[in-house]
Amino acid sequence: MKKLNKHTHRRGGLREMLSIALPMVVSNACDTVMVFTDRLFLSRLSPELMNASMAGGLTSFMLESFFLGLAGYTTALAAQYLGAGKKRLCPVVVTQAIIFSCIAYPLILLARPLAYRLFEFMGVGGEQIGPQKVYFNILIYGVIISLARTCLSGFFSGIGRTRIVMIASCTAMLVNVGLNYLLIYGKMGFSPLGIRGAAYGTLLGGLSGLVILALAYFRKSMRREFRIKESLRFDFVIAKNLWKFGSSAGLEMFLNLLAFSAIVLIFHSHNPATATAATIVFNWDMVSFVPLIGIEIGVTSLVGRCMGAGDPKTAHASVMSGLKLGLVYSAVILILFAGFPGNLVGVFRPDSVHEGVFISAMPIAVFMVRLASLYVLVEAVLIVFIGALRGAGDTFWAMKTSVALHWLMAVVLWFMLKKWGTSPEAAWSTMVFIFLLFSGLVFLRYNSGKWKDIKIVHPEPAEAITVDVFHEHTDV
Repeated sequence: MKKLNKHTHRRGGLREMLSIALPMVVSNACDTVMVFTDRLFLSRLSPELMNASMAGGLTSFMLESFFLGLAGYTTALAAQYLGAGKKRLCPVVVTQAIIFSCIAYPLILLARPLAYRLFEFMGVGGEQIGPQKVYFNILIYGVIISLARTCLSGFFSGIGRTRIVMIASCTAMLVNVGLNYLLIYGKMGFSPLGIRGAAYGTLLGGLSGLVILALAYFRKSMRREFRIKESLRFDFVIAKNLWKFGSSAGLEMFLNLLAFSAIVLIFHSHNPATATAATIVFNWDMVSFVPLIGIEIGVTSLVGRCMGAGDPKTAHASVMSGLKLGLVYSAVILILFAGFPGNLVGVFRPDSVHEGVFISAMPIAVFMVRLASLYVLVEAVLIVFIGALRGAGDTFWAMKTSVALHWLMAVVLWFMLKKWGTSPEAAWSTMVFIFLLFSGLVFLRYNSGKWKDIKIVHPEPAEAITVDVFHEHTDV
């Protein structure tokens, strides 16, 4: 008991949060670099190819997003089982997620024609639509790679061993960036493939990350500690739990991505200058947002373990630690967005042949980046509290509210640009204002404390007392 008391003051602290969240921040930053590099390299060829990679890649991601959200809930569920002292069930969660992913793959491929309809409905320009379909068609066949990566990443995140996820993501990034340079531009004897090279580089980079995660998952020490061999089975109860709570997260992710895809395509169908400005801004917005997902995963993991162990007080302490990390990171982004918007936009300047569209887009993009600095701090607050709600199992409320926000922004943008003929600057200002209001709702939900009463799994008292689940191995 003395040992337990000795470590109690550390639980939920900044050091514990850093041990889990920092590798995930680096991991998500690597994923950001992969996507950012695709668009940056293609921007050197033409703004249309850069825009096509964003819209095509986003649409591919949107079609798999429900199952990504479902598989991603492996983090929270594995964390809850670990916190409840039921370590042997953590890999069983992974098996159920992989089963769902295998069912999902053919369904996603069958949905390809819907993406083409969406492109046509939004009226994307002729120079962009062809490359956009090419990029989309290549990526869509590789969605099984990202689904499997999400299942295994979720497991390692849930049990707090996030360093292996970071190593896998760094490897994927290095492979992707290297192949992008070789395949897009045709270096070192390769034929220049343009946007097709960007898509192939993305798939092969993701595959390299998956291989590393799989090797770590099936290594001897893991097989022995978590009884991996015994977990390779269908478990109705765990599959039901994963579906019950993960489907809300998955549906939220799908509907949000569908709305965000619509937002991007509405901007892209306005005119080439607006399309280019929006792509540049969303690229930098991704840089500000995606690494925060690493903090969200850390919060979800620790809150899940605390709630599984029946300890909402420590769960709250973990949330506050995550909030401190998020605000520090977002403060840096705020300085960059507010102080150097012209420099950030100038990164995507193409060669002189295609500079005309970029010059028209630059003042719009500079305004949008500068205005985005208003919500970056709020973004950190939002992502941390959403992670806390998901870790505790309050996924349905999070889904309803988040979906309502994204679709409200999509509808407002449609009317402002398509029906009322307002400027892209005015439309962007309205979207930022809506986002700020939504963040207040999330804070009020968390502050109400309803998440503390949700029970997903119940702890096993004997194991929960004797096992210090918060200070088990966090290394590879």
